[in-house]
Amino acid sequence: MSETKTDSKKSWDFVHNRAEEAKWTQGLREIFEYRDLGIKEGTKGDYIAHLIRNNGKEAKNTVKEWHVHDCNFQFVLVLNGWATFEYEGQGVKTIRKGDSINQVPGIKHREIDCSDDFEVLEIVSLADFKTRVVEAPA
Repeated sequence: MSETKTDSKKSWDFVHNRAEEAKWTQGLREIFEYRDLGIKEGTKGDYIAHLIRNNGKEAKNTVKEWHVHDCNFQFVLVLNGWATFEYEGQGVKTIRKGDSINQVPGIKHREIDCSDDFEVLEIVSLADFKTRVVEAPA
């Protein structure tokens, strides 16, 4: 193992995020609520992991805008329900309970629709990634 990886892992903290103490908050999208799992602090900002679920609010058109996430890694595992997204160069994809996606860094995408019980685990690096609205792909 390289020295950098070893040093990074040694500086990370053990995290036990208890479900009974969960706090759900407003996040990136107004139709979703987020539960931070403590990984951002535990990895010193190298990663963030959170649960995201539909909160029952009606989606405004801005939720469905094409956008990108400025990150190095993004993994999504569907825990419940389904959602339909459109991805640049990949077309329309419906992800369902048990499905996962390795979302390529910088890929343009947009949400089209999701079920009332939609819930995912998302892991992203770096933790403080930015989201930018972009032009639709050609």
